[in-house]
Amino acid sequence: MKKDIHPKYLDCTIHCGCGTTWQTRSTVPELKVEVCSSCHPFYSSDGEGRLVDTLGRVDRFTKKFGGEYFTKTTKKKKTVKPPRR
Repeated sequence: MKKDIHPKYLDCTIHCGCGTTWQTRSTVPELKVEVCSSCHPFYSSDGEGRLVDTLGRVDRFTKKFGGEYFTKTTKKKKTVKPPRR
């Protein structure tokens, strides 16, 4: 390998928005992330079903369409009358 062209590979501390920190190696000494495997709803096995909503999109959607937006509603089917002769 050529000398002095590769970045330094350092010990790195990763900080999540939920407060979890862990050590790994990277080219930067510190990383800050919003979501990690302990707070992401896909990886939560405790069944809490937490929502990751950093911009308030879920709240805006709920205010706009109400809480029962995805519930099934039964609609009356329109009966078609046969044409007169």
